[in-house]
Amino acid sequence: MKKTNIALATAVTGLIALAGTMASTSAVAADGAKEKCYGVAKAGKNDCATKTSSCAGTSKVDGQTDAFIMVPKGLCDRLSGGSTEAK
Repeated sequence: MKKTNIALATAVTGLIALAGTMASTSAVAADGAKEKCYGVAKAGKNDCATKTSSCAGTSKVDGQTDAFIMVPKGLCDRLSGGSTEAK
């Protein structure tokens, strides 16, 4: 009976620790700085209006140079075709 209780207590403690770690990681990712990245959105997947349309999700082609998506700060420069300014 004692071995079962110890195993159960260990498992519960591990799950609580894991949940706490995941919660703090999610909070850091959600609070991180974001930037607009132009030229990398797939057709119909842009985050906001473009020069030729007024709604999100209305870009006509992949990589449209005036359509952007929000990405973590610093990532856009590493994406092929990505730019922090509309062209």
